Amino acid sequence: AHDRRGHGRSAQVGHGHDMDHYAADAAAVVAHLGLRDVVHVGHCAGGGEVARYVAGHGAGRVAKAVLVGAVPPLMVRTESTPAGLPVEVFDGFREGVATDRSQFYLDLASGPFHGFNRPGADVSQGVIQNWWRQGMAGSAQAHHEGIRAFSQTDFTDDLRAIDVPTLLLHGDDDQLVPVAGSAELAATLAEDAALKVYPGLSHGMCAVSADTVNADLLDFIRS
Repeated sequence: AHDRRGHGRSAQVGHGHDMDHYAADAAAVVAHLGLRDVVHVGHCAGGGEVARYVAGHGAGRVAKAVLVGAVPPLMVRTESTPAGLPVEVFDGFREGVATDRSQFYLDLASGPFHGFNRPGADVSQGVIQNWWRQGMAGSAQAHHEGIRAFSQTDFTDDLRAIDVPTLLLHGDDDQLVPVAGSAELAATLAEDAALKVYPGLSHGMCAVSADTVNADLLDFIRS
């Protein structure tokens, strides 16, 4: 898997922290490797990246797409997306990244991201520390600007342009990307989409419920 521009092992450049560049970067990697019949899987903002890549760059190369806890069609609340989240939520994210990013990431991983703030949750300090490690490896600028990219980019037309089998996986206790304003709407826009909602699972279900998610991913890839 590639690391998104400004994140992880990617170069921490000072520009291009938007979905158009993210998708173009993915296209450059795919073209460089000469890949075809690819199944693209994206989680959260990565789901938006997959949608934009498949719609704009994937012709003849993409076999299937999977959006996991993903942000499409549009996260922020507007007149046309009343189920979205108020922009003040994302302003709070930006403030957290700008003022004390380390503590913000620790609090996010320890709480709503993985559902560890729920009564009776099986809290894993290893999962928390690993998520924090990955977050702190990225560029603060990329993270700050990326909040706008994942929250205020409208993927409606991208979803409508996707013509390959698409699987949407989402937890119904996703506290960061509520399912009603995301996957449930996205499933009605993509031409050949199937939606699976997991009762009680969190935004971080790929980590804390990996066996469940991986089994469905493999079934879809092999089908």
